[in-house]
Amino acid sequence: MPIDLNEHLKRKNQQFGKDETPKNDRNNGGGGNNNPNKNSGFRPPNIPTNLFTNKKFSTLIAVVIIVIVILLAKPFVVINSGEVGIKVTAGKYDNTPLQPGIHFFIPIIQNIIVVDTRVRTINFSRTEDMGVVGKNQGIFRNDAINVMDSRGLTVSIELTVQYRLNPQTAPQTIATYGLSWEQKIINPVVRDVVRGVVGRYPAEDLPTKRNEIATLISSDITKEMAKFPNSPVELSSVQLREIVLPQNIKEQIEKVQIARQESERVRYEVERSKQEAEKVAALAKGEADANRIKAKGVADAIVIEAKAKSEANKSISQSLTDKLLQLRQIETQSKFNEALKVNKDAQIFLTPGGAVPNIWVDSKSKQKNTAASGK
Repeated sequence: MPIDLNEHLKRKNQQFGKDETPKNDRNNGGGGNNNPNKNSGFRPPNIPTNLFTNKKFSTLIAVVIIVIVILLAKPFVVINSGEVGIKVTAGKYDNTPLQPGIHFFIPIIQNIIVVDTRVRTINFSRTEDMGVVGKNQGIFRNDAINVMDSRGLTVSIELTVQYRLNPQTAPQTIATYGLSWEQKIINPVVRDVVRGVVGRYPAEDLPTKRNEIATLISSDITKEMAKFPNSPVELSSVQLREIVLPQNIKEQIEKVQIARQESERVRYEVERSKQEAEKVAALAKGEADANRIKAKGVADAIVIEAKAKSEANKSISQSLTDKLLQLRQIETQSKFNEALKVNKDAQIFLTPGGAVPNIWVDSKSKQKNTAASGK
C-alpha cells in the first residue's frame, strides 16, 4: 500500500519532541546564533533516502507486476456447455477431454483447444440455392451431390446431414483429423454412399422409390461411420430433400404419368361400365325372377281353383240323383207355370227327355220389338 508522507512527517516531529536538542544543534555546541530557525521552533523533517526501497512498497510492486503478467499471458480458458477442451502440452494431445468450467495451463508450454460438441448440420444443395451461413451457427453448405444413375445419366441429390462430435473421443479425433475433421469424415462418406445407392436405379424410378432410397442412404451412412476407430462422430439424422432429374427424364416421366393416368381413367370407365351392366343384368334378373314367381303364383292359383272346382263338380255330380233331378224339374216347371200366368204369349220349349232347364221364349216382347222396328 502507498506511504502517507504527512503521517511520516508527523512521526518524525514526534521524535524531535522527545529530544529537544536536535543532533545538528548538539553538533553546533548549542549556539543558537548559528541556526536561524532555532528561536522559531521549526524542525525540518529528515526524510530517509531508502523510502522507495521500503519492503511493503516492493511487495506491492511485485503483486502488480504479477497481475499484469497474468492478464497479458492469460494462462486460463473458460469452457462453456456444449463444448470440450483439449489440452496440448508441447504438441502432445491429452486423451482426457476437459469438461465445462475454468481451466488453467502453462503459457508457451501448454495450450487448450476448445471444440464444439453440439449438433451441427451440413446441407448438400445446388450452388444457386446456397446461402451465407457462418460456422458460428453450426450450419455448413456443400455442393449438391452429382450421381450417375444405372444408365449413365447425371442426377443431383440434395440432402441434409445432422451430426455431432463425440465428446469422449474428441482429443483423438482432433489429433488425427485436425479442426476440419467434418470435411474429412462427413463429406466424403456421404458422397460415396449417395453415389453407391442412387447408382443402382434408373433415373425415372428415383421419384417413385424415394422412401426406399432415403432409408438405404441413412442406413449405409450409419454403417460407414461405425467403421471409423474411436467413433469420432455421432450421427443424428439424414434427410433426403430433393432429387433433381435431367430435363429429358422429367419430360419422359411426365409423359409416362399422363399415359398412366389415361390408362387408369380408361380402366375406371371400363370398370364402371361393367358395374353398370352387372347392375342392369341384376335388375333384369330380379324382374324376371319376380315375374316368374308371380306367374307361378297365378298358375298355382288357377290350378288350385281348377282343382277346387273339379272337386266341387265331383262332389256335385256325386250328389245328383234321379230323384233330385226330377224334383228340380218339377220346381222349374212350377216356376214356368207361374210365369205363363203373367205372359200368356210366352213359349216354352222343353228339352228332350224333359230335362231341366227348359228354353223360355217371350213372344210378346218379340212382337213389340218387331212393331217398333216397322215404324
